[in-house]
Amino acid sequence: MDVLDEQVFQGDPADLGGPVLVTGCAGFIGHHLCHRLLSQGYQVAGLDIVNDYYDVSLKEDRLKRLEGEDGYQFFKIDMADRSAMETMFEQVKPAVVINLAAQAGVRYSLTNPHSYVQSNMVGFLNILEGCRHHSVKHLLYASSSSVYGWNTTMPFSEHHGVNHPISLYAASKKSNEMMAHAYAALFNVPCTGLRFFTVYGDWGRPDMALFIFTKKILAGEPIDVYNNGQMGRDFTYVGDVVEGVQRLMHHIPTANADWDSANPDPASGACPFRIYNVGNNSPVSLMDMIGTLEKQLGIVAEKNFMPMQPGDVAHTWADASELMNAVGYKPSTSLDVGIGKFVDWYRAYYNL
Repeated sequence: MDVLDEQVFQGDPADLGGPVLVTGCAGFIGHHLCHRLLSQGYQVAGLDIVNDYYDVSLKEDRLKRLEGEDGYQFFKIDMADRSAMETMFEQVKPAVVINLAAQAGVRYSLTNPHSYVQSNMVGFLNILEGCRHHSVKHLLYASSSSVYGWNTTMPFSEHHGVNHPISLYAASKKSNEMMAHAYAALFNVPCTGLRFFTVYGDWGRPDMALFIFTKKILAGEPIDVYNNGQMGRDFTYVGDVVEGVQRLMHHIPTANADWDSANPDPASGACPFRIYNVGNNSPVSLMDMIGTLEKQLGIVAEKNFMPMQPGDVAHTWADASELMNAVGYKPSTSLDVGIGKFVDWYRAYYNL
């Protein structure tokens, strides 16, 4: 198991009354979630375009872990393809949709902005329309800690305003939250937004710092350390994220009876809409993360200290109390344990 056995939620697939559609099933979090749900007897439809944003062979190997599982079917579809999405929804008739597909990455959005609009906004609109027209019981969708933007009040709370994103990626995720609220209000589609905080772990994304650092350190190459190392992240292990998502999947939102239009709460609404931070609630400095990785690898890294990159924020820290209040769980895997799991996977996967 990815988390301690006593923490693993054993959901009842019959409670849903139909299959779960997971978009981004070839992705890092999506494939872990599909693997967990299939192991517990859920019917899962996976959807992914399998693009070349990063190593396609890694995505294909993730998909191979799901092939042949009872109750699994796969659709290779671009979410921005309206006709294909309409046909897929008609065929699958999902009870629950978990949208984890997106064009990810803050820095990539500086040079490839159009891909974010197509994937994260046009694609998400097609998801919302599918949920609306097929009476989906619950839509959960990936947002991001990046929506907090220039906020500096720590820890970040869902009840804080998030109107100052500093990358197009963050803006697209904030847009998803607003679009979901509109569909919850207009069409009574129950929507839960998931603000993920620096997710890492085995089968991770090659464009993220832990993966990049590991590859370079093992190759004897220097690593680039941005903002001269003066950064902090609420690193959250992927197994903990999957645990939180699965629990929330069964926690269908309802209108907040106490919601006050004169003092509007950004985390809820007078409609079936909720937003949750999914983070470890334990920020770690970038230099401490590098130190933990060095210990696990048994190698001291050569470091190039660099200025802050456009679109980055200096620190993230999740207030996970709302997640705990809702489903009795919050991420807790230590960085030492989580990085150890990643390093073990990395060495095995690349035959090192």
